[in-house]
Amino acid sequence: MAARIGASSIRGFRTKMAASSPSVSQTRQISFSSYLVTPTELNEALKKNPTSKISTSPRVIPLCAAWFMPNDPENRNGFDSFRQSRIPHARFFDLDAVKDHDSPYPHMLPTCETFAEAMSELGIRRDDEIVVYDTAELGIFSAPRVGWTLRVFGHPNVRVLNNYRLWVREGFPTESGEPDPIEKSKYPLPIYDSKLVITFREMKELALDVGKEGAEEVEVLDARSHGRWSGSDPEPRPGLSSGHIPGSKSLPFQELLDPETKTYLPAKELRKVFEKHNVDPSQSIISSCGTGVTASVIETALSVADYGPAHLRRVYDGSWTEWAQRVKASDNLIRKI
Repeated sequence: MAARIGASSIRGFRTKMAASSPSVSQTRQISFSSYLVTPTELNEALKKNPTSKISTSPRVIPLCAAWFMPNDPENRNGFDSFRQSRIPHARFFDLDAVKDHDSPYPHMLPTCETFAEAMSELGIRRDDEIVVYDTAELGIFSAPRVGWTLRVFGHPNVRVLNNYRLWVREGFPTESGEPDPIEKSKYPLPIYDSKLVITFREMKELALDVGKEGAEEVEVLDARSHGRWSGSDPEPRPGLSSGHIPGSKSLPFQELLDPETKTYLPAKELRKVFEKHNVDPSQSIISSCGTGVTASVIETALSVADYGPAHLRRVYDGSWTEWAQRVKASDNLIRKI
């Protein structure tokens, strides 16, 4: 099987670890200090856990989540970027393919069956340590979404590289061209963790209650540009109104990244960004964006900054694309300023 998972191969519905292998004389150790992994840490882990066709021990697998907006000015796409430059032995997770194919919205979470089949096609086993990464062109962008998706479906060992642009600049190994064939695995059917996700119905109830006495207090953070949030700039998808969910705050995801390297800011600086936007860490915090991709950049930043309890953080899966198409004009739930 090729390293790419395409729509034609998707069917169906919707840290620390150590292990020994009978074919390997010593136990392999995999250990990362945090959810964000530096290029140096990943390189060392890959050297300590080299690729082996005979070992059944847990592996460190780089997972490329390269993705570009549909209105990308250079018409780039994720798989072409993966083919041009990638970490050796990486696999490609296609955000445009591993999704709910019955939904009209672009990147809704796949079903458990679809997710398990995709992971099987990628040759990933449940005990593998997955390090998700983006492109050198964009820096942190879509990897947090894929990392969050793996967590929603309960993969036990997930990290995000901070980031591939630094990996390339610091001279760590890369490869290009067509990826090697992958031996398919049998990934078990996962359990979907609904506590990490908020649905349209729940979001609508919250939005309708904004400003009412006794309403549940939540923070809704919108990762899109301020112009799209305010309604002054158009959405990248034709025919979709811009604007924002009532009660939401504009927090463009770029504010959470170093402007040059596009890595995440240090935890202390991330906390300052959230404080600047008056985000109350004692409230439930919901992250949103255009289609749920860069919302996960905010969600990961909240985790890195340890800003608010983890069990109170959720991502609005459908985000603005679903919201703007499903709310009724009579509800007055698309706000512009």
